[in-house]
Amino acid sequence: MKYIKYIIITFAIYACSEKKQAAIGETPFQINLNNTYKDASKSPLKAKDLKNFEGLDFFKFDSTYVVIARIKRQAKAEWFNMKTTTERLSRERIYAVAKFQLKGKDFKLNIYQGEENMNSEDYKDYLFLPFLDNTNGEETYAGGRYIDLKIPDEHTIEIDFNKAYNPLCAYNEKFSCPIVPRVNYLDLKVEAGVKAFSKN
Repeated sequence: MKYIKYIIITFAIYACSEKKQAAIGETPFQINLNNTYKDASKSPLKAKDLKNFEGLDFFKFDSTYVVIARIKRQAKAEWFNMKTTTERLSRERIYAVAKFQLKGKDFKLNIYQGEENMNSEDYKDYLFLPFLDNTNGEETYAGGRYIDLKIPDEHTIEIDFNKAYNPLCAYNEKFSCPIVPRVNYLDLKVEAGVKAFSKN
């Protein structure tokens, strides 16, 4: 999927570059994301928003939002068309169902695999975790947030909600972003990752 490739490529560029001055951030993830958004040649921000951009607003890093989930792979899952914010449909399938505990409660989320990424040698091991929670529309983007994952070797996977980021369409409506399936709703406040963006 193009939105995942965009994030992955820009992160790789900044990880390898020693010439770029690091933007503000508490963690490497935050610094890399801020660097990407601050660079006019790569930023998804509109020109008017980029003009005075210093950095995205994040929740403070909280290790309690790093969970180890048990996954049940869905070997017979069929491909389906996930709706997006435009007329485009994103071909996805449920790769696995992740079960975990967060803040003392049991949850499960579908982890998706994009057909376009699966057919790419460079991105075939990437997975997509979109989710909704009770911060949406207040502290965070109303449409939910995403987390990028990689196919694990074992039957567990680390989910770090501190790495939750906004869909690109949260910054610019020209982007086509998958709409988070309602089944991936967490009935609690996930106070980790990127907060809502205040546009100029």
